[in-house]
Amino acid sequence: QVRVEGSVRRLPEEESERYFYSRPRSSQIGAVVSRQSSVIPDREYLRKRNAELEEKFRDAKVPKPQYWGGYILEPEVVEFWQGQTNRLHDRIVFRRLRD
Repeated sequence: QVRVEGSVRRLPEEESERYFYSRPRSSQIGAVVSRQSSVIPDREYLRKRNAELEEKFRDAKVPKPQYWGGYILEPEVVEFWQGQTNRLHDRIVFRRLRD
């Protein structure tokens, strides 16, 4: 198990767009097909929708979805925890030092 504490901010739109278009075309289409956390009826729906979008954007740029973006995490604490069968667990914590 890994736990991270720190400040998080949304990635600026320009950086999100630059990253989106640096990804393989199949990943761009996948981002449009399966919006994260949305309910998907079944795998066949994904396959069919993916094929439709492959055809639709065959000769065109895949538009970055408005909802697609990223976050920047500036970690202050990183904790690694590994459970042991005898309950003598391993826990290692790293903290950022400030000047």
